[in-house]
Amino acid sequence: MDKRSSGILLHITSLPSQYGIGDFGPEAYRFADFLVESRQRFWQILPLNLTCTEYGNSPYSSFSAFAGNHLLISPDRLVRDGFLLESDIQSPPAFPLEKVDYQAVTGYKEDIFSLAYRKNRDKLAGHQDFQEFCGEHSHWLDNYSLFISLKNNLGGIEWGRWPEELRDRKAGALREWSEKLQEEILREKFMQYIFFTQWSSFKTYCDSINIRIFGDIPIYVNYDSADVWANPKIFSLDHEKRPAFVSGVPPDYFSSTGQLWGHPVYHWEVLKKHDYSWWVRRIEHNLKLYHLFRIDHFRGFVGYWEVPAGEKTAINGKWVKAPAEDFFKTILKHFPNISIVAEDLGVITDDVREIMNKFGFPGMKVLLFAFSEDLPANPYAPHNHVKNCVVYTGTHDNNTVKGWFKKELDHEGRKRLFEYLGREVTDKTVHWEVIRLAMMSVAGIIIVPMQDVLGLGEKDRMNLPASPSGNWEWRMLPDQLSPALSKKLSEMTRIYGRGY
Repeated sequence: MDKRSSGILLHITSLPSQYGIGDFGPEAYRFADFLVESRQRFWQILPLNLTCTEYGNSPYSSFSAFAGNHLLISPDRLVRDGFLLESDIQSPPAFPLEKVDYQAVTGYKEDIFSLAYRKNRDKLAGHQDFQEFCGEHSHWLDNYSLFISLKNNLGGIEWGRWPEELRDRKAGALREWSEKLQEEILREKFMQYIFFTQWSSFKTYCDSINIRIFGDIPIYVNYDSADVWANPKIFSLDHEKRPAFVSGVPPDYFSSTGQLWGHPVYHWEVLKKHDYSWWVRRIEHNLKLYHLFRIDHFRGFVGYWEVPAGEKTAINGKWVKAPAEDFFKTILKHFPNISIVAEDLGVITDDVREIMNKFGFPGMKVLLFAFSEDLPANPYAPHNHVKNCVVYTGTHDNNTVKGWFKKELDHEGRKRLFEYLGREVTDKTVHWEVIRLAMMSVAGIIIVPMQDVLGLGEKDRMNLPASPSGNWEWRMLPDQLSPALSKKLSEMTRIYGRGY
């Protein structure tokens, strides 16, 4: 926060690519160069975790808190690195350009990956880099690769409904199935090796041009994940390994029944007893992926809403305290130079603010929330910002600025916006005016979603919370990164002292 800077929020899946989804290929490097040309310092992305259609392709719902999303592997880089031939990836299907068709992409890429595995399978035993990768990541990779292989072999059902000896991880059963599924396990390890190798190369490139990768960590993990299966004692489960309590938030102004997320909550007493070793490894893993990161639902480290499993809504939950101070002291003991941004949106209590202030964690300010009736005192309004925060025009869960202006901002809200700006604006220019407000802020860092830089409307938003389909699909078109756009963003960044 010592140097004013700015960046863009664009998930990897949203990059252009002829293979139906953004990946770690040429367009990722091109976008990093665009950031440099536009005087930006940060590239914020969403979690890189493995996604699946069962969870709506959300990067916040995964079978693993550690495994990477192999759909982000670049076929072009597979060729460049010698794992495939150019002829192996010629003539991909005609994927839609403006959105990700996850089903079609998954079918195509799985075929490509299977071919890459078959061509390289016999070399892996003597492949030093691969063997070193498997050794370094064994603490999660062994369990994850067995978990996914078992899940695929058992028809995709939740691990809590597996045969008891597998559910309870009996040593004999694990040995037997590890032998039986050794090919599937090796393929999963190979795909994770390729993912992390490609990402590491890309991050090294970003380092070389002084672009910092701003990541994102969901606080909770899915019940149906390798993490809960392999570490049941650190989660609140019953004697049959089913969730005893699940996560959510209580009823509020926005929802009379609250939100029932359904993740198993942490067994903090057990975590504390073992010096939070699972979380320490998770943080260490993410520090290798990102230069800094946001923790989603930060308040859950201080106190969390615990709902008995089986409830249909979040009404009958209760607040439970978590050992936030002890936890973050432990994390900072291991990683004294860590950079954490706290997702502190919504109703945040004094005890959460106390922890953020004690450890110096910056929070978030979203400009789309600023123009309410209490504008003069609204903490999201630019004149109330503080240096130690990250300002957003909007997040991945919000409408675009243009969509908000046209569809969500009422007459009185528009009037307040115009009064704040000192003039009236239209939906053709409002995105730049809100970006300018962010740039003017005293905040150390500002982040703008790429959709707002492009002035796109509601149909191009990334996620509509509580909507079961159509999310996480938006993609940028190749010709939308123009020299004129880079120049305009660069000049605005320079004027307000954020130019890197």
